[in-house]
Amino acid sequence: MSDSFEPNESNQRALRDALGQFGTGITVITCDSAFGPLGITANSFASVSLDPALVLWSPAKVSRRYEAFAQAQNFAVHILSQKQSDICQGFSKDAEAFEGFDWRANEHRVPLISGSLACFECTQEAVHDAGDHSIVIGRVARVTTQAGKPLMFHSGKYGRFVAD
Repeated sequence: MSDSFEPNESNQRALRDALGQFGTGITVITCDSAFGPLGITANSFASVSLDPALVLWSPAKVSRRYEAFAQAQNFAVHILSQKQSDICQGFSKDAEAFEGFDWRANEHRVPLISGSLACFECTQEAVHDAGDHSIVIGRVARVTTQAGKPLMFHSGKYGRFVAD
């Protein structure tokens, strides 16, 4: 049985549940800030262009980390592996959850998390208003990859991708 509704303030949970039907990978975005290295878990990541190499992600304006990430001229997007759910959970709760994780800073002082399936080191290209979020577009300056299986998110739960 299907359900149909027009999104409004009274059914935001239903909208969130419907959006949760889209299985996504998990990323941690990192940047340097006036407060030191910061990280945030995000599944709002997408490729924008191959030439030039552009990616996007969308931080929530209500996040205490919003201003630091919206203003960051350099940041990194880490696509997490199945083995990195602790990193995902750490940064979903704490912007400074670096303790206990293997990482190093690049030449722009952006934290780079070891073991990610892919890491995109970016410079900010643009920030666009998008309702209760912003769209941050980054120009990819460097990519690092390694083999592994992705950490997935669907219906509010972490899981694995199993190919047919």
